[in-house]
Amino acid sequence: MKFAKRVYAIAGVYGLLVIFPQYFLEAKTGRDFPPAITHPEYFYGFVGLAIVWQVAFLVMASDPFRFRPLMPITVLEKASFGLAAIVLIFQNRIPLPAFIGGMVDLVLGGLFLAAYLKTPEQSFGGRR
Repeated sequence: MKFAKRVYAIAGVYGLLVIFPQYFLEAKTGRDFPPAITHPEYFYGFVGLAIVWQVAFLVMASDPFRFRPLMPITVLEKASFGLAAIVLIFQNRIPLPAFIGGMVDLVLGGLFLAAYLKTPEQSFGGRR
């Protein structure tokens, strides 16, 4: 279970470090990757939801055995952006940094799947 603890802790901390600053980068994002953001509610909604997931990863790191049933959902969370990034880069609809972020998500999703497979199931009679 040390593997799962480390994977989820690293993912949560990394995610917070990368995502939280976006709260202050709306205008810069619009300048660097035009056009400007025209629907800030989607931008801030995405940032807020992504931060919530990072907190969930940290909670899961505290007790992977207990939260094992949620692990497949975390794989889907990572795959949802990673797979979309592949399609979007082939359509020339996202910049390279966004694609790289999607590939990081796919790697983390793979690590989440490995953590799920390595974490034992809870037995009916109790823990471990």
